[in-house]
Parts: sequence; structure tokens; C-alpha cells
Amino acid sequence: MAVRRATMDAMTRDISTRSVTLTRDALGIYTATNKAGATLQFGHGDGLLSPVELLLAAVAGCSSIDVDTMTTRRTEPDRFEVTSQADYVRDDDEGNVLENIRVLFDLAFPAGEDGDKARARVASALKISHDKQCTVSRTLEAPTSVALVERG
Repeated sequence: MAVRRATMDAMTRDISTRSVTLTRDALGIYTATNKAGATLQFGHGDGLLSPVELLLAAVAGCSSIDVDTMTTRRTEPDRFEVTSQADYVRDDDEGNVLENIRVLFDLAFPAGEDGDKARARVASALKISHDKQCTVSRTLEAPTSVALVERG
């Protein structure tokens, strides 16, 4: 994976490529594989997450990793549950889109000094994740292009 560095007025950006490869298993059922060989089956059907649900999981997962890392330096949580929700809008003119994505954190830490320190860190961890760290939510909020290109 080549890393390109772009310098803009004393600001450096490291640019590298991330990718997954998708293979068709059956009509509406696919497997995504990353460079490390990890796989995830998804699609339309019983027991499968849909692509929209994967997007919601990616938003929740990205911020969860950030918040988990920043809070568990103090202590392990008693409860760490995150729900990602959005309004699914079907629009004949503009096409389908998700709006008002909400990521709800339900966290509990043990009583005591370490639990207090972890609880005190949650608000700033959420802010740092949203404002800087979480690539998924930051990409959704940024003007980002998507190109569908036929290879062959």
C-alpha cells in the first residue's frame, strides 16, 4: 500500500488506499473480503445484514472503537452497547438516502475512582471521535465523491 504525502501550507496529509473485494455468492448475497483475508457475508435474506445496516454498523463501530480505547484506559466497562439509527427516506426525485443518523451510547462503568475517571472521559471521547477520529462518520458528513466504474 503506497503512502503519498501531500504538504499544504505546513499541513501534512498522509494518503493511503483502503479496499475490500466483493464476491457474489448468490442473488442478493455477497461476501466482502479485506486485504488481511477477513470476510463478512451480507445482502438481502434471512440472517444477513443489509448494506444499509452495514453502513449504520460502520458508523457505530468506528466511534465505538474510539470511545472504547479512550475510556478503558481507566477500567473495563460493565456495559458497552451502541445503537446506530437513521431515517430511511425514499424520494422519487432525489433517490433513497439516510438522514438524521444517530449513534446512541449506553455505557456503564464500575463504582469507584477508576469508573469515575472513565465516566468523566466519555463526553470528550465522543467529541474527539466525531470531530477528528472517526473516519466513517467524518466521511459521511464531508462532501465525498463515489464513482461506480466498470472494469473489464
